[in-house]
Amino acid sequence: MDDFQTELNELKGFIADLKADRAATKEKEKRETWTKYVSLTVVIVAVIAAIASQWAGKYGSRVLTQLNDATFNQTQASDQWAYYQAKSIKLKAFEIGRDQLTQAGGTGEGRAELIKSYEAETAKYRKEQKDIESKAREFEEKRNAARAAANIASDKGGKMGLSVSFFSVAIAMASICLVTKRKPLWFIAIVLALVGGVEMALAWMI
Repeated sequence: MDDFQTELNELKGFIADLKADRAATKEKEKRETWTKYVSLTVVIVAVIAAIASQWAGKYGSRVLTQLNDATFNQTQASDQWAYYQAKSIKLKAFEIGRDQLTQAGGTGEGRAELIKSYEAETAKYRKEQKDIESKAREFEEKRNAARAAANIASDKGGKMGLSVSFFSVAIAMASICLVTKRKPLWFIAIVLALVGGVEMALAWMI
C-alpha cells in the first residue's frame, strides 16, 4: 500500500512538473510571438530587395544602351561635318574661280557661261551644305538626348543599388535578431528597410 501511495505521489509530481513545463513553454512562446513578425519582415524585405536588384540591373543596361546610341550618333554627326567640310572646299574653289573670272573683266559668251555655271555650282553646294548641317545637328541632338538619358539611368541605378545595400543589411540585422532574440535589432532592421524603400522610390521618381 505504501508503494502504491509513493508511486501515486510520484505520478502527481510528474504531472505537476509537466504542467509547469507546458505553462513555461506557452509563456515563452507568448513572449516570443514577435519573432514571427521578424521572420515575416525578412521575407518581405527579401522580396523587395530582389525587385530593387532587378531594377538596378535594368538601369545598368539602359546606361550602356544609351551610351552606345550616343557614340553612334556622335560618329554620324562627325561624318556629316566631315562631308560638310568637303563641300566647303569645293564651294570655295568655285567661288574663287568665279571671282577671278569676274575681276579679270573682258567679254565673251564662253566666259559668261562659265561664270554662270560657277554660280550654279556654288548655289548647289550651299544648298547641300544646309542639308548636311541640318542632318549633323539632328545627330548631335540625338547624341545629347542619349547622353542625358544615360545620366538619368545612371542616377537611377545608383539609387537603386544603394537601396539594395540597405535591404541586404536590414535582412542581416533581422536574421541576427532571430538568432539572438534581441528585439531592438528588429527595429533597426525596419529602419534600414524603410531607408532602402525611400531610395528605391527616389530612383523611380527621378
